[in-house]
Amino acid sequence: MTLFLAFSEMALSGFGGVLPFAYRHLVERRRWLTPEDFTKLLAASQVMPGPTICNLSVMFGYRSAGIGGSAMALGGMIALPTAIVLGLGVAWHEFGALPPVHRALTGMSAVVAGLVLATAMKMSRAVPRHAVPVSLSVVAFLGVGLMRFPLFAVIAFVGPIGILLAWREHW
Repeated sequence: MTLFLAFSEMALSGFGGVLPFAYRHLVERRRWLTPEDFTKLLAASQVMPGPTICNLSVMFGYRSAGIGGSAMALGGMIALPTAIVLGLGVAWHEFGALPPVHRALTGMSAVVAGLVLATAMKMSRAVPRHAVPVSLSVVAFLGVGLMRFPLFAVIAFVGPIGILLAWREHW
């Protein structure tokens, strides 16, 4: 039940962007994971099909309490947000065209961007700093964020370079 409640709290705290709250809860508040362990778990979650945060909850739940822990963590992550989305759908149908609603959603998107950036900065402390990954990240940011190139084109350019350089470093 602890896992269900913890992941419900994360899901409700970060509706639409749970990763910063997952880091805060799992690493900083509850100290269930070290920053390094969180980064490793997140990396594995990102390469699996499905929503990253749900994958993370399943893997963490299994690591903590087996199959039942996975079910509790995933249930906590999706049960209440699903009910809220259904309620918001009804509210959007009634009030979505109102200008104050549009302005509120625009403001919320700026807050979410800030939270994601803050979490990325915290997570970067657990990763060794090398000039090449930092440079590739800057190139990707400039390409997508400032120059407005399509994400696919930037990944197609930066991805193979990063893979090649990582392969050369390992061998």
